[in-house]
Amino acid sequence: MPQSEDHRLVDLEARLEQEDPRFTRAMRSGRPAQPREYRRTGAWWGLALGVAVLACGIVLAQGLLIAGGLVLVGMAAQLADPDPARIAHRGFGRR
Repeated sequence: MPQSEDHRLVDLEARLEQEDPRFTRAMRSGRPAQPREYRRTGAWWGLALGVAVLACGIVLAQGLLIAGGLVLVGMAAQLADPDPARIAHRGFGRR
């Protein structure tokens, strides 16, 4: 016997509440917010910090600062443009 549609919706709501409570609170209040997958504020701050460290390393001619800046820029770029396969692993489309 297939599950009722109401049960599926309740299950989906519970998983979404667990994964992104800010998004579900915003939907309940009628003021939608972006889901967690589309929030990139931390990535932009990391990118700015990495560029600043890289620039300081170049100005001061310090190899360790240059290397650290490059690592930070790489990490932030990965966060700013995530692999779509990682986002799909959350299981919303599967049953």
